[in-house]
Amino acid sequence: MTHAIGVDIGGTKIAAGLVSEAGELLKRESEPTPDDATKIPAIVADLSERLAGDDKIVGIGIGAAGFTSTDRTTVRFAPNISWVDEPLAEHVSALTDLPVIVENDANAAAWGEFSFGAGEDTDDLLLVTIGTGVGGGIVHHGQLYRGGFGVAAEIGHMRIVPDGIACGCGEHGCFEQYASGSALVRVARERVANGDRGTEALAALADGDPTRITGPALTDLAHGGDALSIELLAELGRWIGEGLAILASILDPRVIAIGGGVAAAGDLLLGPAVDAFETHLPARSHRPQAEVRLAALGNAAGIIGAADLARTEPV
Repeated sequence: MTHAIGVDIGGTKIAAGLVSEAGELLKRESEPTPDDATKIPAIVADLSERLAGDDKIVGIGIGAAGFTSTDRTTVRFAPNISWVDEPLAEHVSALTDLPVIVENDANAAAWGEFSFGAGEDTDDLLLVTIGTGVGGGIVHHGQLYRGGFGVAAEIGHMRIVPDGIACGCGEHGCFEQYASGSALVRVARERVANGDRGTEALAALADGDPTRITGPALTDLAHGGDALSIELLAELGRWIGEGLAILASILDPRVIAIGGGVAAAGDLLLGPAVDAFETHLPARSHRPQAEVRLAALGNAAGIIGAADLARTEPV
């Protein structure tokens, strides 16, 4: 059996794993993302060497948050890392003497879920990742859809509120300003700052420091029964569902999987999202409807997907 290495490069952490042909994550290593982006290839090479050991490695797949080239060699732009036209595959391959492909991180996660997770029973999958921002990946007829220039499925920057909240992309009213973990935390902190009714548990969590109100902490409160936290997750779910209805009217996927850190809220998020999706899907009584489900692989999806792409779709 041959193994591949998958790498997920984020703004704060570089995570890597040794992945089998069956999509099993056999070993995992990570390092902080350095401020100096020129050091990243060496870190990826070191992680790969530590993971490989004596195993035969067929290639390295790298998922990076940003725009990647159609030939899967270059990061054209990364919002959280100072990369513009970075030939990442070439740099890592020179250090490891292995074939390397580079893919958008959400695309890699979508491929992982399609191959080994929530999309195993379909050939058409839309993965929506809800974390700090909103990302997406599309598998259509069993193939990863990357668009004409390799930057398809940037769904977080679909405008859903004209002249709405300013987004880091330069636009206003983007989906991720309303349907992300950052949006959830922003609204929670605003409610506490305003002294709204029902904020006692969140205010106690903050204890004078709003930065203590995080998505995971709010989710824990919701699972413990805090009414406001449950309400805020439901509101987030409704925004997600409205966006999914727009995406389904364009893409017509068979399955929509919701992943990312916020998916840890489970049915507290999924239930309102499905309700809003069904309410706002155009002509819903006259068309087949996508099944909305939670992603299955958690934060390993990108590592597993990138590794499988390195094995099955080498440069």
